Amino acid sequence: MNDHEWFAERIDRLRKEIGRVVVGQAGVVDRVLSCLVADGHVLLEGVPGLGKTLLVKTLSECLGLQFRRIQFTPDLMPADILGTTLLEEEAGGRRHLRFQAGPVFTQVLLADEINRATPKTQSALLEAMQERQVTIHGERKPLSVPFFVLATQNPLEMEGTYPLPEAQLDRFFYKVLVPFPSIDELADIVSRTTGVASQAVSPVLHADDLARMRRIVREIPVDASVMRYALRLILGTHPELPSATPTAKRTLKWGASPRGAQTLVLGARVHALMNHQPNASIAGVRASALPALRHRLGRSFEAEAEGISADEIVNRILAEVPEVEGRVALEAGRSS
Repeated sequence: MNDHEWFAERIDRLRKEIGRVVVGQAGVVDRVLSCLVADGHVLLEGVPGLGKTLLVKTLSECLGLQFRRIQFTPDLMPADILGTTLLEEEAGGRRHLRFQAGPVFTQVLLADEINRATPKTQSALLEAMQERQVTIHGERKPLSVPFFVLATQNPLEMEGTYPLPEAQLDRFFYKVLVPFPSIDELADIVSRTTGVASQAVSPVLHADDLARMRRIVREIPVDASVMRYALRLILGTHPELPSATPTAKRTLKWGASPRGAQTLVLGARVHALMNHQPNASIAGVRASALPALRHRLGRSFEAEAEGISADEIVNRILAEVPEVEGRVALEAGRSS
């Protein structure tokens, strides 16, 4: 069995095991798994009760990884996340300092309703997400390997919330929208959760397997034409540049960062593996565009006033940036 077949077999194992507990949401599960194997973090947005917390907890159990959850609230402080130094006194009266690690020292971290905490507390996760370490009282403390952050936010109850700053949003590999279940899925959810029987999962992968999967992702070839298409998409989102698309000029204040380009290319690599393809493709870049870019674009006042969503803007830009360099996009209504 070659690396690609081994990867596909492990992904199928994960999907099946998660499916024993999580009903439907196949697209959401695949997006979360894509972030996991790309060594990125994910922001989940959806109304309460859609199983976001259940999905994260189930995933950690399927991987046999340590899981912790932080409920973000307005009074949460950075020390509640990172930890603090305590002064302890021994039996003989001697005192010493001991570091009490916070919940960030784990392998899978659920940051629940992250937009309910103040910006000061939200930013406590920045260094952890990017550098995989935290600095406390000038001392750097490395985090566990692997370290995977899944944050959630509720799009309905915005009263008293604090929107994530652009610098932190950019640290999330994907922003995934969790849809409401269909009537059949809802019936299955109600049946499972109101009866006597309960489903349990077992570890089907381990940390070493995950490390190998992440290495395989990085080894997927990316043709120069695919790379340049991803870069042209990013440049097309910047309204101040000559390469900006008409949509970007009309609807955006700023475009996606270089991390957006990295995400498109890595997303295309993962897409290739999950679809049994030997190379990253333009189709893979397009498939990654919505979750990779929807949180990295700054909508203009006019776009917000007209109710033009970030997803609609991304789809329009996809239609305006030609797949072949130097060619004009002709299909104005085309979307991913």
